[in-house]
Amino acid sequence: MVNQNGSLVSEKDFKLSLENRAFKYGDGIFDTLKLENGILHFLEDHYFRLMSSMRMLRMRIPTNFTQEYYEKQIRLTLNANNLSQYARVRVNVFRQDGGLYAPLTNEVDFLIEVNPLNENYKGVVEIELFKDFPLASGLLSTIKTNNRLINVLGSIFSRENKYQNCILINEKKELVEALNSNIFLVKGTEVWTPSLDTGCINGIIRKKLIEALRKNDIFMIEEKSISPFDLLKVDEVFLTNSIHEIQSVDRYRKKSYAKEKTEEIKKYFTSVIKV
Repeated sequence: MVNQNGSLVSEKDFKLSLENRAFKYGDGIFDTLKLENGILHFLEDHYFRLMSSMRMLRMRIPTNFTQEYYEKQIRLTLNANNLSQYARVRVNVFRQDGGLYAPLTNEVDFLIEVNPLNENYKGVVEIELFKDFPLASGLLSTIKTNNRLINVLGSIFSRENKYQNCILINEKKELVEALNSNIFLVKGTEVWTPSLDTGCINGIIRKKLIEALRKNDIFMIEEKSISPFDLLKVDEVFLTNSIHEIQSVDRYRKKSYAKEKTEEIKKYFTSVIKV
């Protein structure tokens, strides 16, 4: 069952209009949340990021679309699919049908789908640069729009070459992010991550980890421009997203990474953060 504008619909009965703007123009945004032990992780942060993205795209936020309504609709969908403890939740918001590039309205529709939460990948994580197409730096790239063509092409490249992930760069040849994650580099007690103006997604775990590390006495966190050459100079690399949270990287080309500092950061993050 999926949730279409507050109504539960079976997947076989669900249909999109030929005028659906998310399908025709990518005129939509999405968010992914993790349900673990019955708790929706960082729900408030996800909600406010979604609202901010809608405002940036000049979508009209319905007056009833409060955080309480948002959670109620997610849990309604979870219950309809018998997923009460562990699940992956995807929320899509898109401008209502009609128009060409110029929409007929800024009103929105939403769709919620849920799936069982798969176990985190436990094998070796080897990464490579995906250089065929750069991401655009700037504010628009920081939100999760429905246009993810570079991520799709990078994922095909990654699969064909047997990598577990790829790192995207922008037109300035700066590191931006991984295909499905933000990226962090560790050198000694310094932790670096690409700044938002590189075009990286404004990830929830990225944000919460930066906040946590700024309060600790061991690691120094810095958001900055990072060169691909830095991947060969640092001690450790790890990735973050809402599903896997913090995931160590093992290898990049001939460089093998340690994991000790990443494990230390992971333990610290788990101990101080409230979901």
